[in-house]
Amino acid sequence: MDFNMKKLASDAGIFFTRAVQFTEEKFGQAEKTELDAHFENLLSRADSTKNWTEKILRQTEVLLQPNPSARVEEFLYEKLDRKVPSRVTNGELLAQYMAEAASELGPTTPYGKTLTKVAEAEKRLGAAERDFIHTASINFLTPLRNFLEGDWKTISKERRLLQNRRLDLDACKARLKKAKAAEAKATLWNDEVDKAEQELRVAQTEFDRQAEVTRLLLEGISSTHVNHLRCLHEFVESQTTYYAQCYRHMLDLQKQLGSSQGAIFPGTFVGTTEPASPPLSSTSPTTAAATMPVGPSVAGLAPPGEAALCLEEVTPPASGTRKARVLYDYEAADSSELALLADELITVYSLPGMDPDWLIGERGNKKGKVPVTYLELLS
Repeated sequence: MDFNMKKLASDAGIFFTRAVQFTEEKFGQAEKTELDAHFENLLSRADSTKNWTEKILRQTEVLLQPNPSARVEEFLYEKLDRKVPSRVTNGELLAQYMAEAASELGPTTPYGKTLTKVAEAEKRLGAAERDFIHTASINFLTPLRNFLEGDWKTISKERRLLQNRRLDLDACKARLKKAKAAEAKATLWNDEVDKAEQELRVAQTEFDRQAEVTRLLLEGISSTHVNHLRCLHEFVESQTTYYAQCYRHMLDLQKQLGSSQGAIFPGTFVGTTEPASPPLSSTSPTTAAATMPVGPSVAGLAPPGEAALCLEEVTPPASGTRKARVLYDYEAADSSELALLADELITVYSLPGMDPDWLIGERGNKKGKVPVTYLELLS
């Protein structure tokens, strides 16, 4: 009991001494041991890494789960070390509603059939989103959380300990200075100065040891950056895969709707302003439907690769043409196609029997087939 009381009293004394030293430093009444410039740079880089990791983590969580209530629920499950229950994605829920609407409104009607097709596509989009969220959480969010909840807590603990060691060191320096001043006035015996010097040596040793431990941990931030860089690449890969899947699903749906609309509304063509270039990593604006004028039928017209297009027989439709801006460079595969340069304006129109992914393009006295996905149709 006496030992515990003495320890508590000693701890209280140390805490009080540190508090006094800290306060006097703040008011400029005490000297402070400064860390070297390299150490300060390590501290600054560590703080920046922690702050930006937190921001990136939080915003990625918002990206993967926009619903704040759902994020809170997932956070609580993780803290309780319980499995997060499976949640239906917005796309899957929309697919369910569309399928039910088609069943009730008439699955054999044009509207019902279209609802069913879109529902199937939305279901596939929802499944792709679920896979993306799962992969991104494991490969990106988890490593960021592990750093903040593991390595950073260790660094923070050692930094606090270093701060205490520095306060102890500076307090010992202050006591030695006072002891020497008192000795000069012959108010203290030499053994008081010796005691202060011994305490200073011990404090200096403990400070140096703790500074080295903290320095090693701070230098480990470089390894953290390498690990986060690898995780970032994996996140980009999973995001690229997700958007590529979405692109394929929507392109399939677009083709289905294009063929069905041609049967329902003869004489129209469903095009797209989606700049879906072959590199799937390119950013694509929102897909939109545009009705293109249709010209007279041309003998021998067939989808690309099946038969040569008789360009001499192609004439603009009587209903008119449209202007289009080229989004990407395109190299013609054969003489029936028209080479394109990004940002140029061309005249386009459709012909009956053409592949819905292609249009006839004209630039000056040149004409040929052009891919719809390389164009932005202008009103």
